[in-house]
Amino acid sequence: MKLNWKKTSVVIAVAGALLLTVAAVAFSHGHRMQGPPRGGGFRGGPGPRDDLGALRDLNLTDDQKAQIKKITDSFEESNKALFDQMRALHGSEPDPSAAFDEATVRAAAEARAKIQVELEVSHAKMLSQIAGVLTAEQKAQLAARRQKFERHGPPPPPQGSEPLQP
Repeated sequence: MKLNWKKTSVVIAVAGALLLTVAAVAFSHGHRMQGPPRGGGFRGGPGPRDDLGALRDLNLTDDQKAQIKKITDSFEESNKALFDQMRALHGSEPDPSAAFDEATVRAAAEARAKIQVELEVSHAKMLSQIAGVLTAEQKAQLAARRQKFERHGPPPPPQGSEPLQP
């Protein structure tokens, strides 16, 4: 069987882009918890605090880290208004114990959906820019990680950690 390198490269690039999407969404939402974690201790456990998420183990150069930081900071700043709008919409949701008004609920849901679309487009654009900073080898490492994640699912939570409560 002859290996088609062109198709393989495209598959790896697409898989890498999708993994970058997951990584960037995870650390670009900008949701920061306030106060100490439940049960004491340090939030997140041991390890560096560089906000690189899934990109951390790719042996990024300092220049790559700086470029990625600049890209994510820029998108965080440009998306600030959208996040503020989303927060305002969530804050103005009708009281669930009040009389149900389908038109009001539908309008609020549609407004949130429009903002979500804009945020997803922005994230995809950011991921594309981040992918442009990575080498072919780093993209291949991300693609391999993504395939492993899809096969095995996410890793189990660390022992002794509390389950998330709503």
